[in-house]
Amino acid sequence: MMRLKKLRKERRISQLKLAMDLGMSQNSVSRYETGEREADYKTLIMLADYFDVSIDYLLERTENPKRN
Repeated sequence: MMRLKKLRKERRISQLKLAMDLGMSQNSVSRYETGEREADYKTLIMLADYFDVSIDYLLERTENPKRN
């Protein structure tokens, strides 16, 4: 999920801070960003809520970050 990395960097949040805020490991965040690991539904929802974007935006299915 390259968009995850983009969102995180735009907001100047470290992988460690994001991981701590969401109750996961920094290693997990890193693997999501590089595509080594795919997020499950629960994690996708947490990430979308955290960044206030749609899941489709996170998954690069749309260019519109707005949630419906």
